[in-house]
Amino acid sequence: MIRVLLVDDQALIRAGFRALISAEDDLEVVAEAADGREAVALAARHLPDVALIDIQMPVLDGIEATRRIADDPALAGVHVVILTNYGLDEYVYRALRAGAAGFLVKDTEPVDLLHGIRVAARGDALLSPAITRRLIGEYVSRPPRGDRATALEVLTNREREVVALAARGLSNDEIAAGMVISVATAKTHISRAMTKLRARDRAQLVVLAYESGLVTPAV
Repeated sequence: MIRVLLVDDQALIRAGFRALISAEDDLEVVAEAADGREAVALAARHLPDVALIDIQMPVLDGIEATRRIADDPALAGVHVVILTNYGLDEYVYRALRAGAAGFLVKDTEPVDLLHGIRVAARGDALLSPAITRRLIGEYVSRPPRGDRATALEVLTNREREVVALAARGLSNDEIAAGMVISVATAKTHISRAMTKLRARDRAQLVVLAYESGLVTPAV
C-alpha cells in the first residue's frame, strides 16, 4: 500500500485529491496539512511514501517544507511531489534543487496524477523527457558551477555516462538498452552515483548533471 500525505491550503483541492486517491486499491491518504510547517510535522509522524505538496502556502511554503523533509535523514523514504498551478517555473526548479522528486500540475488528468504518485513511490524521478528538456532550457542552462563539476570527479566513467543518460530523461530500461548492459546494472550505477554525490533521488541527479556541465542543453 502506498501511503500519501496531502498538503494544500485549499480544503476543496485536498478533498478532490483525497477522493481520487482513496478510490485506488493500492493507495491511501494517511494525513492532510494546510501549510508547510504542518506538512513537515505530519511527514515525521506518519512517514508517508509520497508527500504531495503545494508550492504556495501560508506559514511555510512548499519549497522550504520540501527542503526540511529532504534534509532530515529520518524522512529519507518520503518522496516529495510538488503541486503547482502554473506548470514549469522558477519555483519548480527551486523545489527540485531542494529535494523534490518531481512535480505535477494541479489540473493534470486523474490517471496521470495516480501514475505520478506510483512513480514517485518507487523512487524514480517524476520528470518526463519533454519536461526535462524544458527545465534545462529555461533554468539550468547557466554557466557550470565549479563545486558541482568537482563533485563529479568521484564518479567512474561508466557512472558519469549513466548519469548523463538519466539527465536526458531516459529510464533504466532505455539506459540499459543504449549501453548494452542489464537493467540491474543500470540501476546499480545510478544507485552508486546517487550515494557518491549524496543525491536524495534521481531528480537531484538530473539537476546536478546539468549544473555541473556534464550534460548541456541541446541547441
